[in-house]
Amino acid sequence: MSIVTRSISFPANGGEAQGFLAAPDGPEPRGAVVVIQEWWGLDAHIQDVARRFAAEGYVALAPDLYHGAVTHEPDEARKLAMALQIPEAVKEMAAAAAYLAARPDIQPRKVGVIGFCMGGSLALVLAANSPHIGAVASFYGGREVPEDQLRAITAPVLAIFGEADEGIPPERHALLDRVFTDTGLLHAIYVYPGAPHAFFNDARPEVYRPLAAQDAWVRTLAWFEKYLHA
Repeated sequence: MSIVTRSISFPANGGEAQGFLAAPDGPEPRGAVVVIQEWWGLDAHIQDVARRFAAEGYVALAPDLYHGAVTHEPDEARKLAMALQIPEAVKEMAAAAAYLAARPDIQPRKVGVIGFCMGGSLALVLAANSPHIGAVASFYGGREVPEDQLRAITAPVLAIFGEADEGIPPERHALLDRVFTDTGLLHAIYVYPGAPHAFFNDARPEVYRPLAAQDAWVRTLAWFEKYLHA
C-alpha cells in the first residue's frame, strides 16, 4: 500500500495548529489515529509511527505540541516538557481528533489515540476531554494523570509498560487498573518483562526491545481494530 505524508495545519485554539499527516493513497473510507509525541518532540520516530499506521490503512495525524522544537538531549527535552502548557496542548490534541473525525474519508467517525512517554499520559488526558476518541493506546505514560480525568474516560484503554522502567512504579499500573475497574471501563494493562522505558522506540538502540515492541504493536492494531470498528 502506498502512503502520502505531509505537514498540515488544522483549526485549533482560535487559530491554527500544525502536525504531520500520513495517509494511505486512495479514496476509500478508513480509520484514523492521533499520534502523540514523546518528550523529544515531533521527531522522526513519531513520524515513522504515523507512517506505520498509514501502512495499516489508517489516516494518522501527529500534532506538533512543541511548535517546531525537537531535541535529542534529555536536559532540553525535560525543559520542553516542563514548559508545555497542558490546557493548550489538550486543545490542540482535541482539535487534531476533531479534524480527523470531520474528514469525509474517515469511517467510523470515532478515532483512536496513541501516545508514548509524555504522550502516553497525554493520550489518556485527550480521551477524557474529547468526544471523538473511540480507543486509546497509552505507552509508558510518565506523567501522573489526575484521577478525575481517568474517571472521565469512556473509550477502551490499552496501557503498556516496561517492567524495568525505573521512572514508572508498579503502583501507577495498579492505579489505572483500580480506577478503570471501578468505573467499569474496558481496559487491558500489559507489563513487558525486562523492558525499559521507551522500549518501543527503535531509533534508540539502547532501550529498544524488538520482541516486546512487535508484540505491543500487534496488540495495539488489534485493540483499534476491535474497538474503533465495532
